[in-house]
Amino acid sequence: MSDGWESQAEREAVNDPWEAQREALGSFIRAQRKMANLSLRQLAELTTLSNPYLSQLERGLHQPSVRVLKLISDALNVSAETLLAQAGLITPAGPEPGETGPAGPLTEDAIRADDRLSEDQKSALIAVYRSMLPPG
Repeated sequence: MSDGWESQAEREAVNDPWEAQREALGSFIRAQRKMANLSLRQLAELTTLSNPYLSQLERGLHQPSVRVLKLISDALNVSAETLLAQAGLITPAGPEPGETGPAGPLTEDAIRADDRLSEDQKSALIAVYRSMLPPG
């Protein structure tokens, strides 16, 4: 029950169906950034986005554009599809009948984010990982 003194921001937060999605996306971006061992400032330099804007994204205060998500995905070596799905902008495509599905995106993203591996090593490791997955 409202006492009539709630702020406009409080009313909008309750009515905003995207709030939880923005917060989940922000948490995901923060986790990926930390996995990549990057500071906000370093991520800002890699993406040409401002440090304050990235901080606000990580706190779920903004819904980023597709262009911003692409910049972040490139900088963090995470697939753009993964970030778009985390943002609630797409539903990840499932395999067509008779096809095998994509390999575990989180595992592959973790491999791609590991700075200790060369690009050739990452490709080889992902190929081996995919070869170990059961069909379908």
